[in-house]
Amino acid sequence: MTEAKALFHYLKYVNFFDAVGEEIFFDEAGNPPDVYDVVNWQVIPTNTLKYAFVGSFDSRLPHGQDLVINISAITWNGGKAQVPKSHCSDSCLPGFRKASQQGRPICCFLCIPCSEGEISNQTDSTDCLQCLSDFWPNEQRDTCIKKTVEFLSFKDPLGMALAFITTFCALLPTSILTIFLKYRDTPVVKANNRDISYLLLLALILCFLCSLIFIGQPTTVTCMLRQVAFGIIFVLCISCVLAKTVMVVLAFKATNPNSNLKNWVGSRLPNSIVVISTVIQGFVCITWLISSPPFAERNMKSQMGKIIIQCNEGSPVAFWCMLGYMGLLSSVSFIVAFLSRNLPDSFNEAKFITFSMIVFVSVWFSFIPAYLSTQGKFMVAVEIFAIFSSSAGLLACIFFPKCYIILLKPHQNTKEYLMGKGKAGEGNRK
Repeated sequence: MTEAKALFHYLKYVNFFDAVGEEIFFDEAGNPPDVYDVVNWQVIPTNTLKYAFVGSFDSRLPHGQDLVINISAITWNGGKAQVPKSHCSDSCLPGFRKASQQGRPICCFLCIPCSEGEISNQTDSTDCLQCLSDFWPNEQRDTCIKKTVEFLSFKDPLGMALAFITTFCALLPTSILTIFLKYRDTPVVKANNRDISYLLLLALILCFLCSLIFIGQPTTVTCMLRQVAFGIIFVLCISCVLAKTVMVVLAFKATNPNSNLKNWVGSRLPNSIVVISTVIQGFVCITWLISSPPFAERNMKSQMGKIIIQCNEGSPVAFWCMLGYMGLLSSVSFIVAFLSRNLPDSFNEAKFITFSMIVFVSVWFSFIPAYLSTQGKFMVAVEIFAIFSSSAGLLACIFFPKCYIILLKPHQNTKEYLMGKGKAGEGNRK
């Protein structure tokens, strides 16, 4: 036993080179150096296996040089030269998150795109990050970008076009008012209450100009002003039309010698109609402003990736009450004008008022579904177009025929012609 220990003592320190030149020695545990050849079983075209030496391992060499592999010499399963992947699922790219699969290993997972408003900016993210309220994911959903702000601006092509059209159209009633003032003593201008015609033209000028309040970035002040101005000015227009229509009927009925309506013919009744109708609308608007006024808001939910700066009406009930009252007045004006459309020629302005009310009512009945089905700046554009169209309809149907007589048919601008006597005289001469 003592001799064996002595022999073992000397064997631990043995160090020599064998016949092929390899160093032989034993480590502290008595183990020889690890020297291995790395071989690869390869299938050759004859469907037989061969051993191909593709590398070596030698523990005697320094770390990092002990293992040598010739990757290009390796043939993998299926005869492929590409290294097979040793995991179940590919990595999830940024913009996706990992979702484990029930009953499968943890390395097997699904890559699910981040939800709307969320991003992931790392590979193999397990959760997506929510963007801030003013930001929105890009198309790859790996970065949050600033949301675009939308409102009907004067710099926007649509806003520029609407501003130009409304400003140009405001010049038309201004020009007609100038013509009426110049020819104020002629029968056509004096017929059916000259002062109401002046007031209606002024109201139409304001109707066109109030459209400009709807363009530009909404603020609390402009939101309150735009609807109130629109509601009161339009009721002023309609009440003027209603007053003119009532005066047409009264003027005809008062021609009967036994009629008591002569006391109502004059400026008191139409003025009262205009004042009372406008005051009622003013009361509705003031109540609206006191109880639940409109205000500017940032709508971030209607359209993805956009912040729509818009006016919140505050009280939808008050808004539709304002429009409903306007619709009631226009319906009354239309009914009265329609029933009096067949009066004699001396009172034929009722026909033009009927046409103007048809245009007005048609525009606003079309406006409601269009207004409710649009969003953002196009909703504002729809309301501006309705204001422009209805105002233009009133202007064209009521005042263009009078301007035609004043400027192009001055021989018809006589009391006799308006009373029908001029037409009879022309017929007799023919």
